[in-house]
Amino acid sequence: MAEWLKRLLKRNREQQAFCTAVVPAAGSSTRMGGQDKILLTLGDVPVLMHTLRALDSCPRIQEIVVVTREDLIVPISQLCREGGFTKVKSVVVGGASRAESVLRGIREASEEAELIAIHDGARPLVSQAVLDEVIRKAEECGAAAPAVPVKDTIKQAVGGIVERTPDRSELFAVQTPQVFDAALIRGALAKALEEGAALTDDCSAVERIGMKVSLTGGDYTNLKITTPEDLVLAEALLEWREKP
Repeated sequence: MAEWLKRLLKRNREQQAFCTAVVPAAGSSTRMGGQDKILLTLGDVPVLMHTLRALDSCPRIQEIVVVTREDLIVPISQLCREGGFTKVKSVVVGGASRAESVLRGIREASEEAELIAIHDGARPLVSQAVLDEVIRKAEECGAAAPAVPVKDTIKQAVGGIVERTPDRSELFAVQTPQVFDAALIRGALAKALEEGAALTDDCSAVERIGMKVSLTGGDYTNLKITTPEDLVLAEALLEWREKP
């Protein structure tokens, strides 16, 4: 029996699992016109500061590891100090791909980490409700991710020609944090990198070795800032959310 499964079965349900949040913040920001989206201002503070604030405030997260580019190590380390985040354990340099960056972050986690919550640095509006539910679910089953039903009709096309229309009731947009048993995701990512597998998200790493991922309730405000339009929308959502 796999190490992660043995640990899952033996876990004391009355004891909260030690959870490390790994925050990938090493992207090239090409769709943001070359600007580092995590350092752009959202409501008077950098995007990444909102993200870390949410994770730092979550009672179910014990520590945070930020993974970024080498040229951003100093400004992000300074941002962490200025933010007074008590749970940030380290800021480390990422790899050539997201999977490699995440794996480097996981390897920085404390030895007692039982769960790894992987959350995009550019998702600054994640709520405490989303965090709590997905971490609880991963503690129960080993792999979980928040998701929301898609609103638009989706077309599958080749060469600009529609081939099929999937049933919208079965389609979900998956968000982060994606949370896993620590040994499970560490092994799954290492295997994917060794085999050169193309991963669209972290769930894909465990799905490809046969592990089922449970979906929990996401939030449409938990958007990922990728383009300039996303930043405008995030500003409006932040203002709307903070109204009395």
